[in-house]
Amino acid sequence: MASVNAELGSPAFPPHPHNDMEIITYVREGAITHEDSLGNIGRTEAGDVQVMSAGSGVRHSEYNKESGTTRIFQIWIEPKTRGDAPSWGAKPFPKGERSGQFVTLASGFADDDDALPIRTDARIVAATLKAGETAEYPLGADRYGYLVPAIGTVEVNCTRLEARDGAAIADEAVLRVTAIENAEIVLVDAA
Repeated sequence: MASVNAELGSPAFPPHPHNDMEIITYVREGAITHEDSLGNIGRTEAGDVQVMSAGSGVRHSEYNKESGTTRIFQIWIEPKTRGDAPSWGAKPFPKGERSGQFVTLASGFADDDDALPIRTDARIVAATLKAGETAEYPLGADRYGYLVPAIGTVEVNCTRLEARDGAAIADEAVLRVTAIENAEIVLVDAA
């Protein structure tokens, strides 16, 4: 698993190839425009997510066509199988739905109906917490997490994290996240 934190001017990433990788892009600020060799064109705004399953191979570009700065988190996860047909999708996730709780944005589990599909045993979840609010996430002691506050300061199981700090988590059945100041949290839950 890898993550990228980027600020994009225009142009950002001209056409380039990928294969056999699940690439989840969470737009923190601004918007990003995606174009690929499958004919997909889409604009993903702040708080929303796009998923590209590169599979057997795809060329794509990502641009900031906005007047201001675009900030993204990009998460790369290896798929369970290789050589599958490539795909792309994007979905708005209004912040109101994430208020005070974790919501699944992308998932490799069939039970996560509202999430964008990925081809691996992982979930990407997010929450928006007001100062003083707490949300819990049942990670499971046999799973791993990587948690980043996109904005704000939080405490995770008694460990303080500032905005853009990353916490690698293991051997925790439940994550208890308390916002010290208004915060937006992104969490990767993986095997």
